Amino acid sequence: MKKALTKSVLVVSAFFLIAGCKSTAVGTIETVTPSSSDNELLIYTVWPASYVKEEIFQRQIGQPLQKKFPDLKIKHIHWDNPGRQYKDLIAAGTIPDIIMDDSHLNLNRYIIDNDLQYDMRELIKKYNFDTDKLNKPSMDRMKNITKEGAIYGLPFQIGDYILFYNKDIFDKFGVDYPKDGMTYDEAYELAKKLTRVDGEITYKGYSQNPGHYMNYNQLSLNPLHSTENKANLSTDGWKKLVDNMRRFYEIPANQFDTVENFSKGNIAMAIASSDRIVKFYEDNKNLNFDIASVPFFNELPDTRYQPNVNSIYITKQSTKKDQAFQVISYLLSEEAQIELSKEGIVGSLQTQAVKEAFGKNLPQMKGKHTESIFYGKYADATPARAPGLTYHLVNTQGVFAPLIFLESKDTVTALRMTEERETKAILAEKAAKDELNKAANK
Repeated sequence: MKKALTKSVLVVSAFFLIAGCKSTAVGTIETVTPSSSDNELLIYTVWPASYVKEEIFQRQIGQPLQKKFPDLKIKHIHWDNPGRQYKDLIAAGTIPDIIMDDSHLNLNRYIIDNDLQYDMRELIKKYNFDTDKLNKPSMDRMKNITKEGAIYGLPFQIGDYILFYNKDIFDKFGVDYPKDGMTYDEAYELAKKLTRVDGEITYKGYSQNPGHYMNYNQLSLNPLHSTENKANLSTDGWKKLVDNMRRFYEIPANQFDTVENFSKGNIAMAIASSDRIVKFYEDNKNLNFDIASVPFFNELPDTRYQPNVNSIYITKQSTKKDQAFQVISYLLSEEAQIELSKEGIVGSLQTQAVKEAFGKNLPQMKGKHTESIFYGKYADATPARAPGLTYHLVNTQGVFAPLIFLESKDTVTALRMTEERETKAILAEKAAKDELNKAANK
């Protein structure tokens, strides 16, 4: 294990050099030593980000586990910068038993690149855990990480995207509210009607983060090539996706504005994750808003984004894999998922009872059309790539900012330039990792 961890530190250090990030000095971490006791588990949370607040983690995770497993002691560390990143824990020898993290952002570049991944298939079989009960596209997203079908994590929470709309703006201009099942064409027509300059106030009809729109796109397109170490953006599918979104920002006065400004009251419609129901309310308690499903493509009716999955992983280095899996099994049970749903969390278990419990503990949800959160079906997960390829987190946002928003590039040019830039980054990362792996294996 020592050799593997040494290799991990080298690889993660390479990532930070490539990304141009500052490396935090080892030693700043508040060391939490994993106990050798069989009744203690160390859980490391990166996403959900809300678990940076210990009281939220304890209410949603710690206390339910304590009640279910009274003899079990849970130790918790949440990601923080500086001092509690993956590289800091590894350097300090503090390897968690369980990790909770974003699958799209961090599974490949942190868990796999640091040699922390563990294939859970044997434990799934041993404990007769039914993965079919979990949301299928979320489970497919985890199965499609490798061609071999290894399951390095189980989907736990989903950061579902929904359409928020400001009822006062719709009322002011006499426009009907959005409805579940609306197409992008219909949303575009609404955006044109609602983008107006009224005195000193500019009302924006529609706002959406283009990076999220493309990362979890409804067409199930992968920005990475399936068989080669390069980006794959110069396709008709990506052109269709980009053209569909850029028309909204070409409406005069509807230039891109962060969706976080929705709470300020001048954006008519904004696409954001479901947890923003609470945040927008806290930002502006006078905001008169409701929600609907995200818009759909005409040829893919009722097909929303691919699931934005936060998963639970067991580390390869854990000596308590059985206990860890029992904890995960409970967190994915209907009993536990109902309680999380009451907290406004969309889980990977979506039985009718779980859906009906959504937001029951949160007064901010009262009167909101929460059925919209579960409307339609998820887009299919992208297929697994060929074995041995370098993973790279493609900067899809870069197609729009700066190339389209600031430089007014046409769609084909913006996609080609992004593809070329990201392919260079992929090859540079591969070369750096190859060199470090050679050094580590000497």
